[in-house]
Amino acid sequence: MWSPAPLHPNSPHFPSTSSPTGPLFPTTLISPDVSSALPENYTIRPLQRSDYKAGMLDVLRVLTTVGDIGEKAWNERYDWLARRGDEYYILVVCNAEKKVVGTGAVVVERKFIHNLGLVGHIEDIAVAKDQQGKKLGLRIIQALGFIAEKVGCYK
Repeated sequence: MWSPAPLHPNSPHFPSTSSPTGPLFPTTLISPDVSSALPENYTIRPLQRSDYKAGMLDVLRVLTTVGDIGEKAWNERYDWLARRGDEYYILVVCNAEKKVVGTGAVVVERKFIHNLGLVGHIEDIAVAKDQQGKKLGLRIIQALGFIAEKVGCYK
């Protein structure tokens, strides 16, 4: 028998982020196990508007072409994503200097099958070249899987 996860975004108990400078999604969706498995002084957290200045786009350039995105365009896209608080979960890994050194996303698709089920698609896993070999990509994937489970994705 299907039942929604306790932290499903449509639940009235799901915490929201109303601050324009706050995280893209609630920090309660970050796996404590993944956080503790990171190298010393590294953190994993939801994307924030300020990550434009923390090197987020540089990390994505390791993965693919990004383009010349100014801060105004970044902020507009961030606001768009934030308004869809239960669809896009982008997280970042930061080093001791608070610079973004890794990122990944899970995008939640709404289905008609499986009793209107949710499917999480892991996308855009990227780790800065000088940070590769530290299992950050693995930790990002594990953290995204945890988020997908917590928000009620069946796969």
